Amino acid sequence: MKYFVATGEDHSLDPVSRQSLRGSFVELSDGVTHYELAGPEDGELVLLAGSLTVPLFYWDGLATELHARGLRTLACSAYGRGYSDRVRTTYDETLFVRQLAELTHKLDIRQPVHLVGTSIGGIVAMRYAERYPDSLATLTLAGPAGLIRKKVPTHRMFASDLLTGVIARRFGRRLLEGHLGHNVRDPQRQAELTAMVLDAYRYEGSLYAFFDTLQHVALSGRAELFRRAGELGIPTLLLWGADDNVTPIDVLDTARSLLTPQQCHVIDCGHMAPYERPREVADHIASFTATRTERHTT
Repeated sequence: MKYFVATGEDHSLDPVSRQSLRGSFVELSDGVTHYELAGPEDGELVLLAGSLTVPLFYWDGLATELHARGLRTLACSAYGRGYSDRVRTTYDETLFVRQLAELTHKLDIRQPVHLVGTSIGGIVAMRYAERYPDSLATLTLAGPAGLIRKKVPTHRMFASDLLTGVIARRFGRRLLEGHLGHNVRDPQRQAELTAMVLDAYRYEGSLYAFFDTLQHVALSGRAELFRRAGELGIPTLLLWGADDNVTPIDVLDTARSLLTPQQCHVIDCGHMAPYERPREVADHIASFTATRTERHTT
């Protein structure tokens, strides 16, 4: 799909504009990445991989709770999200995995990390685990995408660059806001999430990144990826929202059978458990990382 700037994207990201923005920035091979490394300096590191729309601020509540439990966190905004560059390339899993790998390398992180992925970030986390299994101490997946039973029309709708561009330009912001409306159960938290995401979508190229990701990351039919992740032997924690309307809980049994996680917990919330229930999710992660078993074979 050809790069475009949508109506309402009236801000640009550059060294000058970033001087007033929260967080740290690092130049990687594909562009500038927006990140925050925080928490106890002697704590084990939790690497947080976001989803389709969210900036790193999505993780604020969970990061605070993890810090209180002695864990350090590294959160970043995926390319096209938050204050990371809107790169003019293909937004696929390879891009996002490379971003995480280069970021940890650039920050000289050498110890195995605890990787947490949510929604599409769950797909990225599993692909990262395949590529760099020895770099992970544990893998946590919260409402991971990829197993939706109903047919997801994204590949049919977005198979054509021309059609994708037309849809994105004419209906992009409406479709984005509609997607955001399904993520969080609590209306107040939903409003906060929508405001957070839309604020970052003021920057040029944001809707392009959103739709190019939909075009190149399959949201269904990923059972083989789940199976391969389960065979890596990485201690795995699976979390799911009881009222998840994006990755419905009716695929939980399938996910469990493919991943064979050491622990699985259902949380009383919608799709975004780390955002909606940060204290409960932090409890599960902290407990799991503290008592994790050794790698297993299947």
